[in-house]
Formats: sequence, structure tokens, C-alpha cells
Amino acid sequence: MSTGSRRSPPGSDDTPPEPERIWTLGEANALLPRLSIAIGAQLVRASEIERRFRRLQAESASAGGPVAFAQLIATCPDLVREVAAYEDGWVEVQNLGVVVKDARIGLCDFYGRVDGQLVWLCWRYGEPSIDFYHDLNAGFAGRKPLTGATLHRLMN
Repeated sequence: MSTGSRRSPPGSDDTPPEPERIWTLGEANALLPRLSIAIGAQLVRASEIERRFRRLQAESASAGGPVAFAQLIATCPDLVREVAAYEDGWVEVQNLGVVVKDARIGLCDFYGRVDGQLVWLCWRYGEPSIDFYHDLNAGFAGRKPLTGATLHRLMN
């Protein structure tokens, strides 16, 4: 686990935290190989957790009916450890200075500046580089391409 400051897991608060760091496009893009590996591992872990939980639900149903979530999880301490590792994995990603916006799809934002205004440099797992940005109050649907004109205006 990283020794950096601990942040809340993704999805725990919709308010963006105060920027600890403002990224240049080059700095953010340089982190993508490491970030891609970490997020890829998280997505695989999430899929495995979901698969195991569905199997546990099916087993409990075939054994005589529905079982409370807490009872079901208590029967599988290794699944509890895997869920804790999953949560810690996202905290480690956030400790890199990345803001995780949607853990299900690996959507991350980096604070940056365009025309002196604080913006989100927006990246989604699987994209080869950061090619979009959006205002702090806009979401994924408000992404704008980092075109030649915008790239010229992008500044730290």
C-alpha cells in the first residue's frame, strides 16, 4: 500500500477534492502505462469478485433459500480479503494523484489548466492517451477533444 495520503474510495463523495497537484498533459500521459496496469488489475479483480459472489448466491439459494448478505460473506473470508484488496487498490490509484470518477469502467481525471482555468484532463481505461478534457462541473458527457487549438492553450 502506498504511504501517501489516504483518500476516500471512489464514489463516496461527488465533490471533487481540492487539487493536490495540477498536471501537465505530458505528466499525466507519462503516468498512463502504470495507471493502465493498475486499473486493468482492478477491473479483473472486480470481475472475479462479482463472479464469486454470484456463485455464492446460487449455492445459498440451492441450499434452502436466500441468505442475508452478511451471512453469505461471513462464510467466505477469502472473498472478504479480496474485496478489501480491491478497495485498497483504488485508494492506491487515487494516491497517485488521479481522481477515479467511475471504477466500473476505469474513468479517471487529472487536474489541469486550459486558458488558466482549472479543468479535468479526462482518461478512460483503454484509451492510448489523454485526448479529452472537461470543465470541473461537467461529467464524461461534457468531454471536449484536446485539439491542436486547445493543446496550444493547455498550460500548467
